[in-house]
Amino acid sequence: MPRILDLRGCVRNNPWGSRSLLSQLFGFENPAGGPQAEYWMGVHPGGPGEVRVDGDWVPLNDWIRQAPEARLGAATVEKFGAELPFLFKILAAGEPLSLQAHPNEEQAKAGFALEDKTEVGIHDPTRSFRDSRAKPELLCALTPFDAMLGFRDLAEMHALILELDLTELNSRLTDLRSGTTEGLRKFFSSLLEEDTPTRARIAFEVARRCAELPSHPARRWVIELARRYPEDICVLAPLLLNVIRLEAGQAVFLPPGELHCYLEGCGVEIMSSSDNVLRCGLTRSHVDVPTLLDVLTFSHGDAQVLEPSPERNEERTYATPAKEFELSRVNVEGNHTSSPSGSIEILLFSLGAGEVVWGEDGEALRVARGSSVVVSADSGAYQVRGSCSFFRATVPAS
Repeated sequence: MPRILDLRGCVRNNPWGSRSLLSQLFGFENPAGGPQAEYWMGVHPGGPGEVRVDGDWVPLNDWIRQAPEARLGAATVEKFGAELPFLFKILAAGEPLSLQAHPNEEQAKAGFALEDKTEVGIHDPTRSFRDSRAKPELLCALTPFDAMLGFRDLAEMHALILELDLTELNSRLTDLRSGTTEGLRKFFSSLLEEDTPTRARIAFEVARRCAELPSHPARRWVIELARRYPEDICVLAPLLLNVIRLEAGQAVFLPPGELHCYLEGCGVEIMSSSDNVLRCGLTRSHVDVPTLLDVLTFSHGDAQVLEPSPERNEERTYATPAKEFELSRVNVEGNHTSSPSGSIEILLFSLGAGEVVWGEDGEALRVARGSSVVVSADSGAYQVRGSCSFFRATVPAS
């Protein structure tokens, strides 16, 4: 059986998705012209992938379970069991996503068990935990990508709020002036836990004052978010979080418990094989404020933008502490020979065309922009020939 196979992922049509980015960048068809938010490459039930075996498409998970150690790698099976530990995606945001965070492993296991015990269905829209796994994630920009990531420096946050000169916010600034994580927790919690009329009134007044004050990136996003969610107190988020713009090739790592919101742009994203999302606003989906407040770490300071490691053999890796995944980017002009990783890999081709060649008999798959393939752990070294660029998702060796 071939050890490198064509992979067919799953397009997710969330309403915040772009109507054009996936077709422009990857050539994906969009005959209905609707939003295309994500392209999932993995085994998660929310969007399982398929591989082509002898001309037939079969579920990726079924193919893995036929020979877990050969396909995932012995070390991966030992650490994670007979299941792909990561989910690889293309994310195309045409408008802002929800203000959200993800749980760590302990929180995910406890939350999943509790919702199972209370008989909240796995597909129930009010469910917060859809699996029992933590969800660290890495996003690498393909286009200029705007995002809010982590609470900003507390002195900077204090100054931005003080400039609004709003009594209902000024009265809460004592907590922020303490300069402590606990003070930030009290300040943020007090806003989210207000009654509905008060939250709506604060949202309106903050947007009004941001429109009156001199232009500032954070204030511009407050105005944009208030246009979409005029009564949502989470329109304050740009004043509280780091507002950044990633250029193509730059990345960010989000550990569990970090509040964030992707605003606009396209990138590749890799995470543990989890779909646990806890939201507090900027959405019409389920919001679970108490649980979100429980999982937030309330760490604060400047956002850390990742650049890939120095180029070696055409491959550049984005270093993170995640044990479930590793992402690298490879540019090929002519011929690239891989080093056997001992683990399963997914390759996503973002530019150009070529072929993947492996084995003593020189088996080959043609690839082009938008193609993805699965590389079995037992495939050994392979070559990518042509003029192309691709992202390589795998499990780290250690």
